Amino acid sequence: MDTLLSILLLTFLGSIASLTGGVALLANKAVALKLSRPLTSFAAGALLGAAFFDLLPEALHESKNTGTDIFLWTLAGLLLFFFVERILHWTHHHDEDQHDPTEQRATVPLIIIGDTLHNFVDGIAIGATTLASLPLGIVTTLAVAAHEIPQEMGDFGLLLHKGVPRKMVLLVNILSAAVAFIGALLAYVFGSVLQAYIPAALGLTAGFFIYIATSDILPEMHRERRYKFALMESSLLIAGIIFVYFSMHLLPE
Repeated sequence: MDTLLSILLLTFLGSIASLTGGVALLANKAVALKLSRPLTSFAAGALLGAAFFDLLPEALHESKNTGTDIFLWTLAGLLLFFFVERILHWTHHHDEDQHDPTEQRATVPLIIIGDTLHNFVDGIAIGATTLASLPLGIVTTLAVAAHEIPQEMGDFGLLLHKGVPRKMVLLVNILSAAVAFIGALLAYVFGSVLQAYIPAALGLTAGFFIYIATSDILPEMHRERRYKFALMESSLLIAGIIFVYFSMHLLPE
């Protein structure tokens, strides 16, 4: 099979697989709304798991050849999102009451940006590994699907919880997943040149995910006063972390 065709096919399969959980969630509006709050907790765990078990280890591994300071880029991602969120809050809410609950919607663009950049890096990974060998590209696609499915389910639930309409959630996630094709095509065209920038992109994305989980979702969980619901949220947070951990470690390197 032609290499370019293989790259496009594997990227398509990886993108479709990653969306399956979220699409299934949207299939039933009542279930989606009921699960949006619990899945927000799961999303926090999945984001933290993706950052610490997938993105950072991979970035450190890749940086051995480039000398990239991964922790600098991770901190840069965290601070970048902080300043972007400050600007969003000031732009949209500087003349409103600071406790307005709609203020939380400023987090939505951050979730979309982080997810889109992650999909872009996934596309580069699929393209670069398929250039090396088709079996390696297939394994990379499986790895992408494994860590994207729980994360995408969490993202779908999180966006629903923030009040984003179901159709818009689906459209945004499809467009975000499509960015993987850009990364894959760039990997095919530029090959080793682009490879040098992957560690920085991975570290930056890890910073994005850590910021979203710790600055928005975890503080919101602390506001829950119902003991049983709080216990369920905490359990789902841990479940999201564990799911990503085993998704990554049960697959071949």
